[in-house]
Amino acid sequence: MSLHAVRALKHVPSSSEDQFRTEVFAGLSARPRALSPRWFYDRRGSELFEAITALPEYYLTRAEYTILLRHAAEIARITGIGRALIELGSGSSVKTPLLLNALAPSAYVPIDISGDFLHQSAAALAKRFPALSIHPVIADFMNPFTLPAAVRSLPRVGYFAGSTIGNMTVPVAVEFLRATARTLGEGAFLLIGIDRIKDARRLVAAYDDAQGVTARFNLNLIHRINRDLQGTIPVGAFRHAALWNDYEARIEMHLEAVHDIEFRVAGESFSIAERETIHTESSLKYGPREARTLLRAGGWSPIAEWTDPEGLFALLLASSPSSSAWPQ
Repeated sequence: MSLHAVRALKHVPSSSEDQFRTEVFAGLSARPRALSPRWFYDRRGSELFEAITALPEYYLTRAEYTILLRHAAEIARITGIGRALIELGSGSSVKTPLLLNALAPSAYVPIDISGDFLHQSAAALAKRFPALSIHPVIADFMNPFTLPAAVRSLPRVGYFAGSTIGNMTVPVAVEFLRATARTLGEGAFLLIGIDRIKDARRLVAAYDDAQGVTARFNLNLIHRINRDLQGTIPVGAFRHAALWNDYEARIEMHLEAVHDIEFRVAGESFSIAERETIHTESSLKYGPREARTLLRAGGWSPIAEWTDPEGLFALLLASSPSSSAWPQ
Protein backbone atom coordinates (compact mmCIF):
# COMPACT_ATOMS: atom_id res chain seq x y z
CA MET A 1 0.00 0.00 0.00
CA SER A 2 1.32 3.44 -0.91
CA LEU A 3 2.15 5.59 2.13
CA HIS A 4 0.38 8.42 0.34
CA ALA A 5 -2.86 6.50 0.77
CA VAL A 6 -2.77 7.00 4.51
CA ARG A 7 -1.05 10.41 4.77
CA ALA A 8 -3.12 12.90 2.84
CA LEU A 9 -2.09 16.44 2.03
CA LYS A 10 -4.33 18.97 3.75
CA HIS A 11 -5.51 22.12 2.05
CA VAL A 12 -8.63 22.77 4.12
CA PRO A 13 -8.05 26.14 5.81
CA SER A 14 -7.51 26.03 9.58
CA SER A 15 -10.24 28.65 9.79
CA SER A 16 -12.83 26.35 8.17
CA GLU A 17 -14.94 26.44 11.35
CA ASP A 18 -14.85 30.24 11.23
CA GLN A 19 -15.84 30.11 7.56
CA PHE A 20 -18.69 27.72 8.39
CA ARG A 21 -19.90 30.04 11.14
CA THR A 22 -19.64 33.10 8.90
CA GLU A 23 -21.56 31.46 6.07
CA VAL A 24 -24.25 30.08 8.38
CA PHE A 25 -24.77 33.50 9.98
CA ALA A 26 -24.97 35.13 6.54
CA GLY A 27 -27.25 32.45 5.11
CA LEU A 28 -29.70 32.48 8.02
CA SER A 29 -29.78 36.29 8.00
CA ALA A 30 -30.36 36.57 4.24
CA ARG A 31 -33.76 36.85 2.57
CA PRO A 32 -34.45 34.38 1.15
CA ARG A 33 -32.40 32.23 3.50
CA ALA A 34 -29.82 29.92 1.92
CA LEU A 35 -26.88 27.72 2.93
CA SER A 36 -24.16 26.30 0.70
CA PRO A 37 -24.46 22.58 -0.13
CA ARG A 38 -20.73 22.12 0.42
CA TRP A 39 -21.45 22.05 4.16
CA PHE A 40 -23.49 18.86 3.72
CA TYR A 41 -20.33 16.77 3.66
CA ASP A 42 -19.22 16.01 7.15
CA ARG A 43 -18.63 12.30 7.70
CA ARG A 44 -22.32 11.55 8.30
CA GLY A 45 -23.33 13.64 5.30
CA SER A 46 -20.85 11.80 3.09
CA GLU A 47 -22.19 8.45 4.29
CA LEU A 48 -25.77 9.51 3.59
CA PHE A 49 -24.86 10.74 0.12
CA GLU A 50 -23.29 7.38 -0.70
CA ALA A 51 -26.55 5.76 0.41
CA ILE A 52 -28.45 8.13 -1.90
CA THR A 53 -26.40 6.99 -4.89
CA ALA A 54 -27.72 3.44 -4.41
CA LEU A 55 -31.40 4.43 -4.26
CA PRO A 56 -33.69 3.23 -7.07
CA GLU A 57 -34.85 6.80 -7.76
CA TYR A 58 -31.32 8.19 -8.00
CA TYR A 59 -30.39 7.37 -11.60
CA LEU A 60 -27.27 9.56 -11.83
CA THR A 61 -24.67 7.19 -10.39
CA ARG A 62 -25.94 4.16 -12.27
CA ALA A 63 -26.09 6.11 -15.53
CA GLU A 64 -22.54 7.40 -15.10
CA TYR A 65 -21.26 3.95 -14.17
CA THR A 66 -22.88 2.51 -17.29
CA ILE A 67 -21.23 5.16 -19.46
CA LEU A 68 -17.80 4.42 -17.99
CA LEU A 69 -18.32 0.68 -18.27
CA ARG A 70 -19.08 1.03 -21.98
CA HIS A 71 -16.75 3.85 -22.95
CA ALA A 72 -13.74 3.98 -20.59
CA ALA A 73 -11.53 2.32 -23.21
CA GLU A 74 -12.59 4.90 -25.79
CA ILE A 75 -11.85 7.70 -23.31
CA ALA A 76 -8.37 6.22 -22.81
CA ARG A 77 -7.76 6.10 -26.56
CA ILE A 78 -8.40 9.84 -26.74
CA THR A 79 -6.48 10.94 -23.64
CA GLY A 80 -3.72 8.35 -23.86
CA ILE A 81 -2.58 6.26 -20.90
CA GLY A 82 -0.09 7.11 -18.19
CA ARG A 83 -1.40 10.54 -17.19
CA ALA A 84 -2.00 11.53 -13.59
CA LEU A 85 -5.71 11.18 -12.80
CA ILE A 86 -6.99 14.04 -10.63
CA GLU A 87 -10.46 13.38 -9.19
CA LEU A 88 -12.28 16.42 -7.80
CA GLY A 89 -14.72 15.47 -5.03
CA SER A 90 -13.81 11.79 -5.07
CA GLY A 91 -16.22 10.59 -2.36
CA SER A 92 -16.14 6.80 -2.12
CA SER A 93 -14.54 6.50 -5.59
CA VAL A 94 -16.99 3.76 -6.60
CA LYS A 95 -16.71 4.53 -10.33
CA THR A 96 -13.00 5.33 -10.26
CA PRO A 97 -11.69 1.74 -10.76
CA LEU A 98 -13.22 1.72 -14.24
CA LEU A 99 -11.07 4.74 -15.16
CA LEU A 100 -7.99 3.43 -13.35
CA ASN A 101 -8.15 0.19 -15.32
CA ALA A 102 -8.62 1.98 -18.64
CA LEU A 103 -6.30 4.97 -18.22
CA ALA A 104 -3.49 3.11 -16.39
CA PRO A 105 -2.52 6.40 -14.73
CA SER A 106 0.98 7.13 -13.49
CA ALA A 107 -0.57 8.55 -10.32
CA TYR A 108 -4.01 9.10 -8.79
CA VAL A 109 -4.94 12.20 -6.78
CA PRO A 110 -8.36 11.99 -5.08
CA ILE A 111 -9.49 15.33 -3.65
CA ASP A 112 -12.28 15.58 -1.10
CA ILE A 113 -13.28 17.83 1.79
CA SER A 114 -14.15 14.90 4.10
CA GLY A 115 -10.82 13.65 5.40
CA ASP A 116 -12.07 10.48 7.09
CA PHE A 117 -14.01 9.45 4.01
CA LEU A 118 -11.05 10.27 1.76
CA HIS A 119 -8.64 8.14 3.79
CA GLN A 120 -11.07 5.22 3.78
CA SER A 121 -11.64 5.21 0.02
CA ALA A 122 -7.97 5.86 -0.80
CA ALA A 123 -6.88 2.95 1.39
CA ALA A 124 -9.39 0.65 -0.34
CA LEU A 125 -8.09 1.66 -3.77
CA ALA A 126 -4.48 1.18 -2.63
CA LYS A 127 -5.29 -2.45 -1.76
CA ARG A 128 -6.97 -2.96 -5.14
CA PHE A 129 -4.21 -1.20 -7.11
CA PRO A 130 -1.03 -1.86 -5.07
CA ALA A 131 1.34 -0.59 -7.78
CA LEU A 132 -0.49 2.74 -8.16
CA SER A 133 0.94 5.86 -6.55
CA ILE A 134 -1.98 7.46 -4.68
CA HIS A 135 -1.78 11.00 -3.28
CA PRO A 136 -4.99 12.01 -1.44
CA VAL A 137 -5.57 15.72 -0.88
CA ILE A 138 -7.98 16.95 1.79
CA ALA A 139 -9.30 20.15 0.26
CA ASP A 140 -12.36 22.11 -0.72
CA PHE A 141 -11.85 22.10 -4.48
CA MET A 142 -13.91 25.30 -4.73
CA ASN A 143 -10.95 27.09 -3.12
CA PRO A 144 -7.36 27.26 -4.41
CA PHE A 145 -5.26 24.22 -3.55
CA THR A 146 -1.88 22.83 -4.56
CA LEU A 147 -1.36 19.54 -6.34
CA PRO A 148 1.15 17.15 -4.74
CA ALA A 149 4.72 17.69 -5.89
CA ALA A 150 4.88 14.15 -7.29
CA VAL A 151 2.36 14.97 -10.05
CA ARG A 152 3.21 18.58 -10.92
CA SER A 153 5.42 17.58 -13.84
CA LEU A 154 3.03 14.92 -15.18
CA PRO A 155 0.40 15.36 -17.90
CA ARG A 156 -3.04 15.25 -16.29
CA VAL A 157 -6.64 14.29 -16.79
CA GLY A 158 -9.23 15.65 -14.38
CA TYR A 159 -12.38 13.76 -13.42
CA PHE A 160 -15.34 15.69 -12.03
CA ALA A 161 -18.09 13.15 -11.53
CA GLY A 162 -21.74 13.06 -10.59
CA SER A 163 -22.97 16.36 -12.01
CA THR A 164 -21.55 18.33 -9.08
CA ILE A 165 -21.11 21.17 -11.56
CA GLY A 166 -24.91 21.49 -11.40
CA ASN A 167 -24.69 22.62 -7.76
CA MET A 168 -23.04 25.84 -8.92
CA THR A 169 -24.66 28.89 -10.44
CA VAL A 170 -23.53 29.45 -14.02
CA PRO A 171 -21.08 32.29 -13.15
CA VAL A 172 -19.57 30.20 -10.34
CA ALA A 173 -19.36 27.14 -12.62
CA VAL A 174 -17.55 29.16 -15.29
CA GLU A 175 -15.02 30.49 -12.77
CA PHE A 176 -14.55 26.99 -11.33
CA LEU A 177 -13.86 25.58 -14.80
CA ARG A 178 -11.36 28.37 -15.48
CA ALA A 179 -9.59 27.72 -12.18
CA THR A 180 -9.55 23.98 -12.92
CA ALA A 181 -7.97 24.66 -16.33
CA ARG A 182 -5.20 26.62 -14.62
CA THR A 183 -4.70 23.91 -11.97
CA LEU A 184 -4.59 20.99 -14.40
CA GLY A 185 -2.42 22.94 -16.80
CA GLU A 186 -1.79 23.20 -20.50
CA GLY A 187 -2.56 20.07 -22.51
CA ALA A 188 -4.81 18.58 -19.81
CA PHE A 189 -8.13 16.82 -20.30
CA LEU A 190 -11.27 17.12 -18.18
CA LEU A 191 -13.88 14.37 -17.96
CA ILE A 192 -17.01 15.87 -16.43
CA GLY A 193 -20.46 14.54 -15.58
CA ILE A 194 -23.43 16.76 -16.44
CA ASP A 195 -27.04 15.82 -15.74
CA ARG A 196 -29.58 16.29 -18.52
CA ILE A 197 -32.93 18.10 -18.43
CA LYS A 198 -35.71 15.51 -18.33
CA ASP A 199 -39.23 14.83 -17.03
CA ALA A 200 -39.81 16.87 -13.86
CA ARG A 201 -41.40 13.95 -11.99
CA ARG A 202 -38.31 11.82 -12.46
CA LEU A 203 -36.06 14.67 -11.35
CA VAL A 204 -38.06 15.41 -8.21
CA ALA A 205 -38.17 11.71 -7.27
CA ALA A 206 -34.37 11.54 -7.44
CA TYR A 207 -34.16 14.27 -4.80
CA ASP A 208 -37.12 13.19 -2.66
CA ASP A 209 -36.88 9.41 -2.45
CA ALA A 210 -39.54 7.19 -0.92
CA GLN A 211 -37.20 5.91 1.82
CA GLY A 212 -36.43 9.43 3.04
CA VAL A 213 -32.64 9.11 2.72
CA THR A 214 -32.34 12.45 0.89
CA ALA A 215 -34.47 14.05 3.60
CA ARG A 216 -32.04 12.78 6.26
CA PHE A 217 -29.13 14.06 4.16
CA ASN A 218 -30.71 17.52 3.98
CA LEU A 219 -31.65 17.57 7.67
CA ASN A 220 -28.15 16.46 8.63
CA LEU A 221 -27.05 20.01 7.88
CA ILE A 222 -29.05 21.13 10.92
CA HIS A 223 -27.44 18.41 13.02
CA ARG A 224 -24.03 19.70 11.90
CA ILE A 225 -24.88 23.30 12.80
CA ASN A 226 -26.11 22.19 16.21
CA ARG A 227 -22.97 20.11 16.83
CA ASP A 228 -20.26 22.39 15.40
CA LEU A 229 -21.77 25.81 16.15
CA GLN A 230 -23.57 25.09 19.42
CA GLY A 231 -26.92 25.47 17.70
CA THR A 232 -30.30 24.90 19.32
CA ILE A 233 -32.24 24.38 16.08
CA PRO A 234 -35.10 21.89 16.59
CA VAL A 235 -34.51 19.40 13.75
CA GLY A 236 -38.07 18.11 13.97
CA ALA A 237 -39.38 21.58 13.21
CA PHE A 238 -38.19 21.30 9.61
CA ARG A 239 -39.20 19.12 6.71
CA HIS A 240 -37.29 18.30 3.54
CA ALA A 241 -38.73 19.77 0.33
CA ALA A 242 -37.61 19.23 -3.29
CA LEU A 243 -39.05 21.05 -6.29
CA TRP A 244 -38.34 21.60 -9.98
CA ASN A 245 -37.77 25.24 -10.95
CA ASP A 246 -38.43 25.14 -14.68
CA TYR A 247 -37.49 28.77 -15.29
CA GLU A 248 -34.01 28.19 -13.83
CA ALA A 249 -33.80 24.58 -15.12
CA ARG A 250 -32.87 23.30 -11.69
CA ILE A 251 -33.95 21.07 -8.84
CA GLU A 252 -34.04 22.94 -5.54
CA MET A 253 -33.79 21.42 -2.07
CA HIS A 254 -35.17 23.37 0.89
CA LEU A 255 -35.65 22.94 4.61
CA GLU A 256 -39.16 24.20 5.33
CA ALA A 257 -40.27 25.26 8.82
CA VAL A 258 -43.42 23.44 9.91
CA HIS A 259 -44.14 26.10 12.57
CA ASP A 260 -42.62 29.33 13.89
CA ILE A 261 -39.16 28.69 15.35
CA GLU A 262 -36.71 30.60 17.53
CA PHE A 263 -33.19 29.29 18.10
CA ARG A 264 -29.57 30.24 18.66
CA VAL A 265 -26.39 29.49 16.69
CA ALA A 266 -23.00 30.26 18.27
CA GLY A 267 -24.68 32.72 20.61
CA GLU A 268 -26.68 34.55 17.93
CA SER A 269 -30.49 34.51 17.93
CA PHE A 270 -32.59 33.70 14.87
CA SER A 271 -36.27 33.16 14.11
CA ILE A 272 -37.99 31.53 11.16
CA ALA A 273 -41.71 31.70 10.41
CA GLU A 274 -43.93 28.76 9.56
CA ARG A 275 -43.54 27.67 5.87
CA GLU A 276 -40.43 29.81 5.43
CA THR A 277 -37.56 27.85 3.90
CA ILE A 278 -33.79 27.61 3.95
CA HIS A 279 -32.57 26.93 0.41
CA THR A 280 -29.83 24.30 0.81
CA GLU A 281 -29.07 23.09 -2.71
CA SER A 282 -29.70 23.74 -6.37
CA SER A 283 -28.88 21.21 -9.06
CA LEU A 284 -28.89 22.74 -12.52
CA LYS A 285 -29.64 20.50 -15.48
CA TYR A 286 -28.26 21.16 -18.95
CA GLY A 287 -29.16 20.32 -22.53
CA PRO A 288 -26.32 19.16 -24.82
CA ARG A 289 -25.71 22.60 -26.38
CA GLU A 290 -25.83 24.41 -23.05
CA ALA A 291 -23.34 21.95 -21.53
CA ARG A 292 -20.84 22.50 -24.34
CA THR A 293 -21.30 26.26 -24.11
CA LEU A 294 -20.61 26.13 -20.36
CA LEU A 295 -17.35 24.27 -20.94
CA ARG A 296 -16.21 26.70 -23.61
CA ALA A 297 -16.99 29.66 -21.34
CA GLY A 298 -14.81 28.00 -18.70
CA GLY A 299 -11.81 27.72 -21.01
CA TRP A 300 -12.26 24.11 -22.16
CA SER A 301 -12.78 22.72 -25.66
CA PRO A 302 -15.37 19.89 -25.77
CA ILE A 303 -14.13 17.02 -27.91
CA ALA A 304 -16.36 14.04 -27.11
CA GLU A 305 -19.62 13.18 -25.33
CA TRP A 306 -21.25 9.97 -24.17
CA THR A 307 -24.65 9.22 -22.61
CA ASP A 308 -26.35 6.25 -21.02
CA PRO A 309 -28.88 4.33 -23.19
CA GLU A 310 -31.80 6.42 -21.89
CA GLY A 311 -30.00 9.72 -22.42
CA LEU A 312 -30.47 10.70 -18.78
CA PHE A 313 -26.89 11.71 -18.06
CA ALA A 314 -23.81 12.73 -20.03
CA LEU A 315 -20.05 12.48 -19.64
CA LEU A 316 -18.17 15.11 -21.62
CA LEU A 317 -14.48 15.09 -22.39
CA ALA A 318 -12.80 18.43 -22.98
CA SER A 319 -9.26 19.58 -23.61
CA SER A 320 -7.43 22.55 -22.15
CA PRO A 321 -6.14 25.05 -24.72
CA SER A 322 -2.74 26.66 -24.48
CA SER A 323 -2.19 28.85 -21.42
CA SER A 324 -2.21 32.00 -23.57
CA ALA A 325 -5.84 31.24 -24.48
CA TRP A 326 -7.10 30.74 -20.90
CA PRO A 327 -9.70 33.26 -19.77
CA GLN A 328 -8.31 35.58 -17.13
